[in-house]
Amino acid sequence: MSKVMVVTSGKGGVGKTTTSASLGAALAQAGQNVVVVDFDVGLRNLDLVMGAERRVVFDLVNVVQGDAKLAQALIRDKRLDTLTLLPASQTRDKDALTEAGVGRVIDDLREKFDWIICDSPAGIEKGAALAMRFADLAVVVANAEVSSVRDSDRIIGLLDSRTLRAERGEPMEKHLLLTRYDAQRAARGEMMKVEDVLEILAIPLLGVVRESPDVLTASNVGCPVTLHNANSPAARAYVEAAGRLLGQKIFVARPAERRGFMSRPVPPGRRVKLLAFLTRPRPAPPSSGMARERLQVLLAHERSHASRAGLVAVLQQEILAVIARHIAIDREQVTVRLEQGDQVSTLEIDIQVPQAVLARV
Repeated sequence: MSKVMVVTSGKGGVGKTTTSASLGAALAQAGQNVVVVDFDVGLRNLDLVMGAERRVVFDLVNVVQGDAKLAQALIRDKRLDTLTLLPASQTRDKDALTEAGVGRVIDDLREKFDWIICDSPAGIEKGAALAMRFADLAVVVANAEVSSVRDSDRIIGLLDSRTLRAERGEPMEKHLLLTRYDAQRAARGEMMKVEDVLEILAIPLLGVVRESPDVLTASNVGCPVTLHNANSPAARAYVEAAGRLLGQKIFVARPAERRGFMSRPVPPGRRVKLLAFLTRPRPAPPSSGMARERLQVLLAHERSHASRAGLVAVLQQEILAVIARHIAIDREQVTVRLEQGDQVSTLEIDIQVPQAVLARV
């Protein structure tokens, strides 16, 4: 059975496109038939990362709007027969996509591929919403810093409320992929630790991709890092992550967070005392812990507001459905407000009913 996976984050620059290409290539190397779909309409970077920019003739928008057949837009990778790209349009905007059209494309892709990987654009607007709409599972890509983790928390909330699976009451499988991670900076308190991010986001860890120049080099030459330099730490991290997606029991090795500039064993001799002094553990600065606590307070506040907004939307729809059984009113003229207090909450409903409607009642 085919799987639709969205690679998402909310924040730009965390490595979604690199992750989409790398996981796609790793799954294809494992014998899976994979298509990677670029939903970043208007920018279109996935074709560059995969080295297919000169082969784009038709794109996702052309297929959604019926200007081209799916087979005309699909680009098979020259290095892997089981890896295919469906590029985005560079001359249109995200409004060119429709939910019905994207749904048809996803259904057609399910018949042809084992994995459909949807590379989501940054943000939470239409493109990102459509990228996650039909997903069976999600890979949330994040960096170990406050703004990225905060945006990822927002995305997790949307995955649990705005997807078809969520609307059907089915659980959405979610995984965290931590990218551009630097264990030494984490040890110095300059970025959040893996444990901090996991505690806040509370979703399973798919893998940790360390900061590496190999990723940038591979991107510049138009090749997923798993194909360009298979022995690099980043490539191995993506290959292991792909294995976990396939159900393999692979232990997630977390980069050691040791302080000091010496990471190798100290040989015996006179230098031992000096090196021991230089590498002596020191208390980590409070910035990492403060960032975690600050983020926990902020997210608790935002989550409470998000749940309240969701409740108001549900109440408004249900109230409108009841009223519509009796009289015809303009849906835009119904306002529902929820004032939440410490002990009691007040629900206020404001309905504007035209006099002509009341005269017929």
